[in-house]
Amino acid sequence: MNYLMMYTPLGNMLLASESQAGDPAPALYGVWFEDQKHRPDSSDWQESNHHPLLIQAKLQLEEYFAGKRQSFDLPLAKRGTAFQQKVWASLQRIPFNQTRNYRQLAEMLEQPSAVRAVANANGRNPFTLIVPCHRVIGSDGSLTGYAGGLDRKAWLLKHEGLHAEP
Repeated sequence: MNYLMMYTPLGNMLLASESQAGDPAPALYGVWFEDQKHRPDSSDWQESNHHPLLIQAKLQLEEYFAGKRQSFDLPLAKRGTAFQQKVWASLQRIPFNQTRNYRQLAEMLEQPSAVRAVANANGRNPFTLIVPCHRVIGSDGSLTGYAGGLDRKAWLLKHEGLHAEP
């Protein structure tokens, strides 16, 4: 596994790719804040500050934080269960500057009774910001569950023009 660390206004982020530079179809393995829940152990990964995909991911994240990017165009490794992948795909359809709640996501998946399962899959999203799980809020409009922390979630929503309090 190759990784690159980058500084953001919200702390360091770890970007990882399971591919080697030059692979025909490199894919991003994950993006996490340094202290994020569910972040894998990276102690045996190789730092790669010259990996083209990781550099591209870093540039796109820098553009997001600078207010110049609203969505991401990066190849993502297929990870997780089939249900998790469906949830993560639905997260990618939440537009910048908009939110959805867990019930709405479950309804988007045509599984309205799967609210808790949707919330669990959302929390396991390995592509922080790239797959915008921070845009999911409680049905009452409150900030709920974010593996990167509620303060970061509030900052991200505010960055996108939404009012949010942790």
